[in-house]
Amino acid sequence: MHRFSVIYLLRKQYHHIDCETHSEADIILEQLSAQEEHKPIGIYDAKTELFYWEPVRQHQYDKATIERQGKIATHIIQIAQSLRSRDEMTPTQTSSIAQLLET
Repeated sequence: MHRFSVIYLLRKQYHHIDCETHSEADIILEQLSAQEEHKPIGIYDAKTELFYWEPVRQHQYDKATIERQGKIATHIIQIAQSLRSRDEMTPTQTSSIAQLLET
């Protein structure tokens, strides 16, 4: 499995796109921002278990209290890990990034 996951909302459900590098994930995050129905959340790093918010959400996160930041971060990391583990358990056909962005 790839190290990075771009997390986004589509039709009120969380989804992710796996990426090999942080640079690739940044590009995908930017492309998702341009799509009307997709709401990018950020990038999860499975190796370090850190989450990098997309810029608008990072600003909101920075304004939150330390307690609130902890709860939000824990929640989104749990979502990212759940999405990744679901994919590990369910063998799926590999799709190109372009195909995923067309949905």
